[in-house]
Amino acid sequence: MNFSPDDPKSEVALDALSSVAQPNEVAPAEQPAASPLMLSEVAVAPVSTTADAVPRDPVWGALDVVLLAVVGLAAIFFGVLTTLVAARFGLYRHLPLNDLIRMPLIGIVGQALGYLIILLYMYLVVTRHYRRPDFLAAIHWNQPVGVLPYLFAGLVLSVGLQALAHLLPMPRNLPIDMLFRTPAEAWTLAIFSVTLAPLMEELVFRGFLYPVLERGIGMSAGIVVTGAAFALLHGSQLRFSWGPVLVILLVGLALTYVRAKKNSVAASLLIHVGYNGTIGVLMFVTTDGFRHLEKLGSQ
Repeated sequence: MNFSPDDPKSEVALDALSSVAQPNEVAPAEQPAASPLMLSEVAVAPVSTTADAVPRDPVWGALDVVLLAVVGLAAIFFGVLTTLVAARFGLYRHLPLNDLIRMPLIGIVGQALGYLIILLYMYLVVTRHYRRPDFLAAIHWNQPVGVLPYLFAGLVLSVGLQALAHLLPMPRNLPIDMLFRTPAEAWTLAIFSVTLAPLMEELVFRGFLYPVLERGIGMSAGIVVTGAAFALLHGSQLRFSWGPVLVILLVGLALTYVRAKKNSVAASLLIHVGYNGTIGVLMFVTTDGFRHLEKLGSQ
């Protein structure tokens, strides 16, 4: 075929040949091969698991509760023994050892020292062993918005159960009565009963024991067992007489119920403080400011 620049047919033929020789689409550039470094980065990338996202609550278990009970008994024994030795070779060098053993102040101070050891142990178990840095969050402290309503609830609970106690057989000369022999002992016990004593009892029973029971046997059974354990702790002070033990059992059930429903150890602590504080105020008024403790035996 002969092509002439002035021939229109020749121009059409040239355009067709040009479109075949130079296609409009260009092949994409070839991707670089993955380097060994890139492959290793993919291989070691952390994978989120459900266990990491939702840690067990509580982080401790039944064995930890048993160990806490063992450590608690040892800590209180150590605290009382240490206080007794310090008193024997310090303030009360001339008193016989038997008299020192019967002094309520020795027992109260020793128990306070033991409580501090227990608190330290609980803190280390949660924050060091189980690596939960926020101890209060782990035990569900959850400070309630209002304080006075819970203190008032403790007052109502105390008055109501004191009224019930008058209908039950209450033996006299219980071991707990021996803690109120002098004004100094009465003041010490009154302060102890609204500070360290309720704090530690709530941390141990409602903060450490109850959540394990709730996870294992359910809320209702957990409340009952926790309340029974709370009553058992105080049973020796009441010579395990069924009347006063029943009252303490009801206190334990009420406090654990509040802890379960409000999901707050702080709430049950406030009620506990209100309950103990009401008893202390009534005793203070009855004995004319702890000056006439003999009136307690006539009630």
